Formats: sequence, structure tokens, C-alpha cells
Amino acid sequence: MEIKDLIIDCVDPERLASFWAELLGRPIAARTGPYVWLARGDGPGVGFQKVAEAKVGKNRVHFDVASPDPASEQVRVEKLGGRLLDQYAAGGFLVMADPEGNEFCVIPPGPFEVDDDGYANYLGDRSAS
Repeated sequence: MEIKDLIIDCVDPERLASFWAELLGRPIAARTGPYVWLARGDGPGVGFQKVAEAKVGKNRVHFDVASPDPASEQVRVEKLGGRLLDQYAAGGFLVMADPEGNEFCVIPPGPFEVDDDGYANYLGDRSAS
């Protein structure tokens, strides 16, 4: 078996799909029933399913998106409607939330160190703020 699609439940699939389409450079490709789909890249498809209830609590699964300069992505994510989740800054990861509050990490594309406590070092001395 393989993962074919990742589906994100959301109140406003158009808005959330637009955010992720811009962030990932994958345009909206289809709308079917309660779903809005991004163009398929090399990996799994990404779809947004309309649900009645808003997100509650921390995600149990999250995306790690790669960028050559994770720290500079914070501003771009915020301009697109996302926000920094600074409560995770002590872990050394750049943790952001999309417009409906779904958490995701912005990480470098290559390997980076994580210590035994799960602390990452790819942001260097920069505090995620």
C-alpha cells in the first residue's frame, strides 16, 4: 500500500486550498462535491474537505514543508494568512499554522541535527519570533 492522498478537514476548503496552493506552488486543480484538490505533484495528492466543525486541539499529524531558508518563510506564510506558533519555539523548529489553525513545520530540505530531546538546530541562534 502507499499513501495516495492527504485530506484536510476544514470549514472553508476554498480559502484553505488557496493558502496551500500558494505556499506549495501547486495550483487548485479540481473541485468535486465537498472537496477542493491541488494539482498533484510528485508525492501524494492534497485535498481539502468541507466539514461543519472547526478544528479543536493540536493536530495528531502535520506537514513538514521544506525551504532552503526556513526563517524567511515565516513572513511569507504570515502574508498568506498563516501565523507563527511561538509556543513551540523552545524546540528549535519553525512551527506555523494555516488559516484554520492546522500546524505545520518549515524545515530545511537537507538533513539537520535533532538531539535526544527532539531539539532541532536549523534556525541557529534565531529565536522563532
